[in-house]
Amino acid sequence: MKPFNLIFLMAALLFLHDGYCQSPGENAPNPYTVATFECAGLYWITPESGNCTVKYKKPSDAGWTQGLDLVYDSRDGQYRGSIVGLDPNTEYQVELTSGKAKTTMNFTTRDDQFPIGKTTYLPEGESTDPIIITESGTAEGYHLVTVPENTRSVLNMGNVGNEGIQIDADYVIVRGIEVRNAKTDGIRIKKDRHDIVIEQCFITFWGRIGGPITYGNLEGSTDSGINAENGTWNLTIQRNLIEDPRGASNDWETGHPAGPQGITIRESLGGNVIRYNDILSTEDHGFNDAIGGGANYSNVGNMNRDSDIYGNLIRSVWDDAIEVEGANMNVRVFGNYAHKFFNGIATASTTKGPIYIYRNVVGESRVGHRNPSGGAFIKTGEREPFAGGRRYILHNTIVQPMGVTHAFSGHSISNTVTRNNIFDVPGRLASNRETVDNSDYDYDYFSGLSSGVAKEENGIEISTTPSATRLYRTSYALEYYPRSRINSIIWGRKPYQFGDVKRNITDPVVQIRNPLIDGGIEIPGFNVDFKGNAPDVGAFEVGSRPLEFGRRAYLVHDEGWSSWER
Repeated sequence: MKPFNLIFLMAALLFLHDGYCQSPGENAPNPYTVATFECAGLYWITPESGNCTVKYKKPSDAGWTQGLDLVYDSRDGQYRGSIVGLDPNTEYQVELTSGKAKTTMNFTTRDDQFPIGKTTYLPEGESTDPIIITESGTAEGYHLVTVPENTRSVLNMGNVGNEGIQIDADYVIVRGIEVRNAKTDGIRIKKDRHDIVIEQCFITFWGRIGGPITYGNLEGSTDSGINAENGTWNLTIQRNLIEDPRGASNDWETGHPAGPQGITIRESLGGNVIRYNDILSTEDHGFNDAIGGGANYSNVGNMNRDSDIYGNLIRSVWDDAIEVEGANMNVRVFGNYAHKFFNGIATASTTKGPIYIYRNVVGESRVGHRNPSGGAFIKTGEREPFAGGRRYILHNTIVQPMGVTHAFSGHSISNTVTRNNIFDVPGRLASNRETVDNSDYDYDYFSGLSSGVAKEENGIEISTTPSATRLYRTSYALEYYPRSRINSIIWGRKPYQFGDVKRNITDPVVQIRNPLIDGGIEIPGFNVDFKGNAPDVGAFEVGSRPLEFGRRAYLVHDEGWSSWER
C-alpha cells in the first residue's frame, strides 16, 4: 500500500495578533489575552490588591458588560481568568481594575471562517492508500484537503495502514472525508503541528482490541478517531462523526478502563477548540475516554491552556466522557451532553486554573455492564506540586434516574466554586478530602445524603426524594427545562379534604412552584441574559433558546451536510 503524498512545503509561519493565537511566552506584554472563537483568557501580572474586576465591550457598544473577577495566583504573581460568550472575529475592549491599579487592552477573537490558499481534492470513490499531508498553508491561506463537490471519498485502510490520514504540516484543513478500518488511528496529527482544522469527517472502525491491561491486553489503549501527538496547538476539531471503534474498552469491573478514544490530545501548547462533534458507540464497543489525553498530574496535561470544549454529544464511555487534566489554565468546558459514562468531566489535577465547567448536561452513569451504580459528575484529584488551580462549576444539570452517584469524586480537592447547579444525586456532593479549606459551594440544588466538605448556606431544598421528583418538562429532544410545578411531600399528619370527605393524611404529596425557576444567583458574564426575576438553576433557562448538541447543533435543515452523508 503506497501513501498518497501531498507535496512537501515547509511554511510554518507563526501568526500572532493582538488577541494571540498562542501564549507569547517570555516576551508577553502585560497584560495580554489569548482568544479562541467565543472566549478569551486574560493575564495580568501585578501585585495582589483584592478583587480584580473585569469589564468588556465591543468598541461600538455604549455600555460595558461585567465579567467574572479574575483569580490571583500568588505562585505566578498573576491575575488570570476568562470572559465567555463572545462573537468570532470581533474586536473587544477590556478594562481590569485591582485596588488602585487599572489597565486596558484590546483584542480580537479568532475567525472561524478560514481563508483557503490551495485546495487538494482526493480521488473519488474508495481507496486503500493513506493520505500523508506534508504541505503547509499559511495564516492567510490554509491548505484544504477535501473531496470533489457532490462526490464521496472513502479511505478504507483494511487494517493495514496505521492511520487513514496523517497531518505533518501546519495551516491545514481536512474536510468531509470518510475514514474506515485504520489499524490504530483514523487521523493522526504529528508532533508540534499547529493551526489544523478537522471538520465534517466520518471516522469509524479504527483501532486495536484494547481491553483490561491487568488481563495482559497491552496494545490498543488510546487508539483514537483523531490523535494529536505532543506539542500541537491551535487545533479546531468540529462537526465530525466519530463512531464505533473496532475494539472496546473494558469497564471498571476488570480494572481501570483501557481502550479506544474518540479524540486524544497529549501535552498541547493550547489554543484548541473541540466543538459540535458526535462521539458515539455501543456499550460492547465503548470508549475509554471520549475526549482525553495526558498527563493528568502535571503542569501541562492534555488541553493545557486557553482551550474550549463545547457542544459535543457523547455516548458509551467506560471512564471519562471528557478528560481535561493537567494545567487547565483558562480552559472552558460548556454545553456538552454525555450519556452512558462513568465520570462526566475529569479535572485532575487543575494545577494552574482557572477551569470553567458550565451548562453541561449528563445522563446515565454506570460502573460496568453488570453494575448500574454511577460514578461522579466531576472527577477531582491533586497532589503537590500539581494542585491549587481554581475550578468554577456553574449551571450544570445532572439527570436522574440512573445518573451519577456523586457530584464530585472522593479524591482530594481545593479551590472549587459552585453556583446554580442541579446536583440531583443520591450520594455525596463534595469530597471529604479537602487539601486546602478554600472552596465555596452555594446556591445549588443538592438532593443526596452527604455534603462532604461543602456548606451550602443558600442551597435549594425540595422536600422529596430525587427518584420521585420530576424536575424537568417532558421533551423528545435533549431539553431539560425546569417544570413550572413539581411534586413535594409535606411531612407529618395533615388534615385534607376531598369533596365532602375529610381525612388526616400522613405525608401528603402536593404541587409546588419549582424552586429551580428563578432560584439561582447572578454570575457576571455567565447568565446576564436570564429571564424572569433571577437565573434558573441548571443548564437550561426557561424562555431562552434550548441548548443543542452534536454535529448538527444550531444549523438549519439544509445546512452543513457532508459529502459522505448526502
